[in-house]
Amino acid sequence: MFAGEYIRLHSVLLTQTNGFAITETKSLVVWRGDGRSVYTAVIAYGFRVLRESNVEKPARRVILGICLAAILVYVVRSSHLQANLGKRDSIEYWAVGQLLIHHQNPYDPARIFDLERSQGYSEKQPLVLLTPPWSLFMVLPMGLTNAFSAWLIWISASLGCLVVAMRICWTMYADQTIPRTVFLLVGYTFAPVPACLVAAQMGLLLLLGVVLFLKLETSRPFLAGAALIFPFAKPHLLSFFWLALLVWVFARKKYAVAAGFLTAFLVANVISLKFDFTIFHNYRAMLSQTPVQSMFIPALSGVFRLMFFRRFFWVQFIPMTLGFVWCAWFLWVKRSTWNWRTHGPALMVVSVLTAPYAWMTDEVVLLPAILQAAVFVYSAKRKLSLKTRLAMTIFVCLNGLLLLILAAKIPFSTGIYFWSSLVWFGWYAYGRSRRRAALKRQPDAAILT
Repeated sequence: MFAGEYIRLHSVLLTQTNGFAITETKSLVVWRGDGRSVYTAVIAYGFRVLRESNVEKPARRVILGICLAAILVYVVRSSHLQANLGKRDSIEYWAVGQLLIHHQNPYDPARIFDLERSQGYSEKQPLVLLTPPWSLFMVLPMGLTNAFSAWLIWISASLGCLVVAMRICWTMYADQTIPRTVFLLVGYTFAPVPACLVAAQMGLLLLLGVVLFLKLETSRPFLAGAALIFPFAKPHLLSFFWLALLVWVFARKKYAVAAGFLTAFLVANVISLKFDFTIFHNYRAMLSQTPVQSMFIPALSGVFRLMFFRRFFWVQFIPMTLGFVWCAWFLWVKRSTWNWRTHGPALMVVSVLTAPYAWMTDEVVLLPAILQAAVFVYSAKRKLSLKTRLAMTIFVCLNGLLLLILAAKIPFSTGIYFWSSLVWFGWYAYGRSRRRAALKRQPDAAILT
């Protein structure tokens, strides 16, 4: 790569005058030196085009697509990203996909380690995928190409999941009181979102499954149930969600949802067994060789155990046990007015807060809850008390602090992010309290919260 080069960016500004389309071509020349200026220039220029153009939504999408295509071209040409490929979790997904494609054991640490080191992975221990066999269909396509192309595919899929999830959340939770700009700003700056993209983790695929279930549960129950195969890749993460789902299916006789989930579960397992018939045996063997009880888990429960009861692994499950008590109470209280879009996010927030094993990247599944709380708070903007302003400021500052720590490239394994789930819990709890306060004069609506 040259030390620097000039790059000319072109754009077409579209306007409409008396029914006729008028085009105007503009150019921008930027110097590509340290490898970041062109990225910044493309984004800035894209927003400049959108700001200066009097165009409708379809044209904006075309222009935005051009800007994203320019960024993609730059990424493909970037040797820096390729050199750091071994520092992202997508490397383990690629290694697992490679082993599956060649009908080998995808849970073999030695073979995984060899593949990862061939791509620049420099740690002393291999990155071994701990998710169960029914989750491997998500990473299987990555074994069809090289590691860098697999990363590009994974990031593209993750971005697609994020955009779709945001659009669905907008249709489910947004109302006339909150501007779309504010809604999108809250969603896209939610700290676990960039964390998941930076680490190339699977959290955004899990998020899409949850959001699709919330969206389709009433209109297309079979598809809603099938979508849950994605978050079920990490069943421990949303434990109370699954408990409520089981109770709800039998209590409300929602057998179509159960049929959809079981069908997807069966298909996912058949796919894995097709490539490795002994995959469940291999998975159990891998878990027996992995000392999970001696690992430091950078979740709230893991840090609590590390600080006070390091030698007792069972202490890590105390928060979840207390959470089950709360979940039983919550289900009983809301049994007659249960609504997944309204009450489901609460289950997810408490599940993540008390999970015995979780990373900050997993917390991206809480995006619907964060957006729902933002709508609750913003809907009362005309009556913002000092307390509300303070709560909003604290949330913005703490989320910003997490983004700064992420920008500083401090590893997740250090445990410095362990308090993030407390922030999301506090924000959601406050949002629901604002909602209840706003509905005090509407008893019929208040019972649904």
